[in-house]
Amino acid sequence: MPLTLSSSATDGITVVRVDGVLDATTREQFADFLASAGADLILDLSGVTFMDSRALGLIVHTWQTSLASDNRFALIGVDYARSKVMWITGLADRLPLYDTLDDALQALG
Repeated sequence: MPLTLSSSATDGITVVRVDGVLDATTREQFADFLASAGADLILDLSGVTFMDSRALGLIVHTWQTSLASDNRFALIGVDYARSKVMWITGLADRLPLYDTLDDALQALG
């Protein structure tokens, strides 16, 4: 399944919708899209069918860069079955995960 990326703006925050596989074969496409997405960012991962550690590393790097720049960042729609790597590494307890866009927007204020 190819990777499909799209974005929209909500309350001054770029919401990036990710559909498909996030792995070594799509990492560069994902990285390029994120680089042009904007400073404040919500990643909607509800359409992700599989995520590997390289993709998770990119997400963590984006999150850390956002924190260092005092930008807003959140993840929504993360499914355990398709993103097990977040739980295996313990990052699910550290990353800003929210169930819905409304939850994330409220938390980011």
